[in-house]
Amino acid sequence: MRNKNSELQNHLPNAQTIRRFQLQNGITVLAYSNMESKSLTIIGMLDGGSAWDQPEKLGTANFTASMLMRGNEHLSFQEINDKLESVGASLSFSAGTMNTWFQGRALVKDFPMLLSLIVDSLTKPAFPEEYIARLRNQLLTSLIIRDQDTTERAALEFDKVLFKGHPYALPVDGFTDTIAQIQRQDLIHHHSSYRPQHATIAISGALPFEKMEELIRTQFEQWTPMGKPSKPSPAPFQLVQSRTRIHIPIEGKSQSDIQMGTFGPSRTASDFYAAYLGNHVLGQFGLYGRIGRSVRNKAGLAYYAFSSLNALPETGSWEFNAGVNPANVEKTIDLIVDEIKRYLQEPLQQEELEDSKSHLIGRLPMSLESNAGIANALLSIERFELGLDYFQTYADRLRRITPEQILEVSRRYLDPGKLVIISAGAKNEP
Repeated sequence: MRNKNSELQNHLPNAQTIRRFQLQNGITVLAYSNMESKSLTIIGMLDGGSAWDQPEKLGTANFTASMLMRGNEHLSFQEINDKLESVGASLSFSAGTMNTWFQGRALVKDFPMLLSLIVDSLTKPAFPEEYIARLRNQLLTSLIIRDQDTTERAALEFDKVLFKGHPYALPVDGFTDTIAQIQRQDLIHHHSSYRPQHATIAISGALPFEKMEELIRTQFEQWTPMGKPSKPSPAPFQLVQSRTRIHIPIEGKSQSDIQMGTFGPSRTASDFYAAYLGNHVLGQFGLYGRIGRSVRNKAGLAYYAFSSLNALPETGSWEFNAGVNPANVEKTIDLIVDEIKRYLQEPLQQEELEDSKSHLIGRLPMSLESNAGIANALLSIERFELGLDYFQTYADRLRRITPEQILEVSRRYLDPGKLVIISAGAKNEP
């Protein structure tokens, strides 16, 4: 089995088949030629997320990104969509806390057109007033829906408490009162924060590398640097010092959702992989790992129950989620906490650890079966400085981790007495 996995690793993108180059304007490009495909996927990220928003106009970055395809200096909203639909291509823009993102897909013959649309959308958006009004109404409607979603409300409150004082504490899409304040000039001002410097693009698909580079340079080197904008300087993260328990009552809900947890390792932390493996055993493997077996299978209390690591560049969170009948909220929380305590008592059994290692190692090639999977992975390689040989070193990195290392790292992050515990749903006093 190991030889088979080793053979698979050798056929994955590597330092010889991934091409990395920089454009004159500072954009970094990672490209992979996948001639077995008939299309190409491009994914990119640049500075300019909600961390740049004024507090009273939170949601500006998201609003701006959503407007990029609603007309530019060359094409109207309808013309952009007609171009994409006529050839079966796709393109979208979105904003996160620290970045604005784009993702597109097209057949080989239509790829130059797609690149032209991306560059025009990023550099020459028109921000027509007509569509600003329409989009505002759509965003406000989505926020009303969000406020009635138990999963969303629990997640929002969890971030607010855990990341207090940091942009990660605030929703990228803002609030109804902040969206109402955003005007066209705010979108134009936020758009001025877009710069090619430090932007990253990843491409995978059916073109030789030389042709990919030619097309990218032809299109994206038109984007002229405008000087370095100032970056936000968020306050330091505040460690969790005690247990926090909050319930958000939402009338008329037959299900309550729980989100609980604490800080976890950043994606670049030296102890990330040990925590990653431990979390897989605790709340991911099979039917949601140990937590799923305890809360869902044995006790029958939850519709779902799992754990996850949300690893960001600067920090991370170790989270535990469950969806339950409102009458079972406190019982479910207690069971999850008990399972965390058991997990922290002694090292993992070697057999369950080896099963998880095999599963994670075997899953890697599957995640790279599509151009989108490859492009996303290439972007992560650059974003987190993982190295172009990341796919070749991944398996050995996991195999070297011991149960004792996992226990040490898990105890470093998880303290059952210092968890942020949020639930949302039918009225239920904790």
